[in-house]
Amino acid sequence: ILTVEASGIAVASLAAVQFGVPVVFAKKSKTSNLSDNLYSAPVVSFTHGKTYTIVVDKSYITADDRLLIVDDFLARGEALRGLLSIASQAGAAVAGAGIMIEKCFQGGGDELRASGLRIESMAMIERMTDDGQIEFRG
Repeated sequence: ILTVEASGIAVASLAAVQFGVPVVFAKKSKTSNLSDNLYSAPVVSFTHGKTYTIVVDKSYITADDRLLIVDDFLARGEALRGLLSIASQAGAAVAGAGIMIEKCFQGGGDELRASGLRIESMAMIERMTDDGQIEFRG
């Protein structure tokens, strides 16, 4: 299972327990406990208005791995694209992505599905109104 820190870790950990596989998470910046032998990818955060460079140590993902990407939210798809880039750099196969909540109105999921990625979302929000109404995709 591959995810990005921090909010994706809880969901990814639950999936990993269910499947009996390990979790690898991309860090949003290089820290002192990481080597310089890293996969990296830029991720634009719409919510925070900044770009992060996510990193994963190369010893954690190899071309022999088959990955499931798991995250809490999917909006514009930037985090998912960054994780796909890291998987590609490693030569690892990606089976698909599991998402807790997809904000369909931001288009990322539809674009990534059109590119051939299998994405399964627990809840798909089609639109939200200013008065608190939520419409789910059927």
